[in-house]
Amino acid sequence: MTMLPNLHAVHRLYQYRKAISTKAYNARGKNVVRCQQCLLEQSLCTCASRKNLKTQSQFLLVMYDDEVLKPSNSGRLIADLVPNTHAYIWSRVQGNREMLALINNPTYQAYVIFPSEYAMDGQAIVTRLPNELSCQTDKMTQSAHKPPLFIMLDGSWREAIKMFRKSPYLHHLPLLSFSAEHTAQYALRKGSHDFQLGTCEVAALALAANGEQNNAKALMAWFALFVESSLYGRSQKSEASLVPLSNRRADFEQAYQAAIKSI
Repeated sequence: MTMLPNLHAVHRLYQYRKAISTKAYNARGKNVVRCQQCLLEQSLCTCASRKNLKTQSQFLLVMYDDEVLKPSNSGRLIADLVPNTHAYIWSRVQGNREMLALINNPTYQAYVIFPSEYAMDGQAIVTRLPNELSCQTDKMTQSAHKPPLFIMLDGSWREAIKMFRKSPYLHHLPLLSFSAEHTAQYALRKGSHDFQLGTCEVAALALAANGEQNNAKALMAWFALFVESSLYGRSQKSEASLVPLSNRRADFEQAYQAAIKSI
């Protein structure tokens, strides 16, 4: 494992959640020796490959109780690449004060990413953002455009619905909704319906909606490396079959360089 000097928000939340646990979290493969940052098998650790993207987008992960402890969680992949990623454990009693201050910060335009069918009465629904590309001919609109804060409810589908319905501080915010035509590719914990994308996949859609196509591709390449590494760790493959992993690392590096050059 390559130790990085600065742990991101999900790393810190993971450490906190472990510290307050009364018993060990027994995930699938509980006997596997894992990197304590990426939670992959140590021999498959990807920490040395992660890099920060340049983006004005921010993400807020509202995580359901023990979600942060799950090795299969893909929310941490967002924090791996997007520097301004925040993470908090959801409470049905009262929202974290720091989290609420972030949501209501006038510097950003907060969006809750969730299917439109669950919108509350009167809640605004948007499918496109006033990103830089759409504002090129309108300097006044472009200068007034606030960086987006994408709020993501991170848990199982049932847990996400519960979090949304029982969090009134989210109900006055616009709902960013994507069409069901985006089929899930998440091979670890795919939802019971095709429109139930993994958290990282949805984050990539949000970046693309904000005009950050290359950043979205880089995040998806990082996601693909994570999935490949996770599935490899569950199998009994020989070293000869590490070629797909090497290819995924190369794909991410290529996508990352394209994202950096596009800025």
